[in-house]
Amino acid sequence: MNESKSKLILVDDHPLLRKGVRQLLALEDDMEVVGEASNGRDAVELVKRQGQDVDLVLLDLSMKGMDGIDTLREMREAGVCCRIVVFTVSDESKDMLAAFKAGADGYLLKDMEPGELVERIRDACIGKMVLSHELTEVLAKAFRDNARQEQDSGYDALTRREKEILRMVSAGLSNKLIGRELDIAEATVKVHVKHLLKKMGLRSRVEAAVWAVEHHKN
Repeated sequence: MNESKSKLILVDDHPLLRKGVRQLLALEDDMEVVGEASNGRDAVELVKRQGQDVDLVLLDLSMKGMDGIDTLREMREAGVCCRIVVFTVSDESKDMLAAFKAGADGYLLKDMEPGELVERIRDACIGKMVLSHELTEVLAKAFRDNARQEQDSGYDALTRREKEILRMVSAGLSNKLIGRELDIAEATVKVHVKHLLKKMGLRSRVEAAVWAVEHHKN
């Protein structure tokens, strides 16, 4: 056996699809399928048994019983560290977001060309994040929309003082000036700013100021 081959496990409840992908990869010198599972529960046990001998799991989303997201989540919680790529018919942004949040390393559609599928799988095996071309903008928009929702809910979680400081940050005031306005120490302002950025999932006071202006919280 060629030890340099990337070893894959196929997880899908359609035997024909597993057979087709296995035959496709059998034509490649650098990849081989070392296991198959038809449901999530068996997949988790199989991947845990194979351990370090597996490089990539190609995982369907829509399976009876434990679905792909739950399977993926359980694998990660069990300490499975190999690459896991979702292989599905769903181009729904909510499914993509759920997959990546659960620990997926890629998201490929089942209607892609065989040659492209092989290349994407090969890329995933060497550590690249893979995504069907037509999903790039869909995923980017989904992440943007999701970030906005998290920021909005984060604002609602701010204390009265934090909202007050956010308004002052958006007005361009420094921590020292905010401290003077509120009659509190500059170090205290710094702590409040740190907390409000964390709650809203923002990286800097500039982002916070932009958010406040866009949402008329200034």
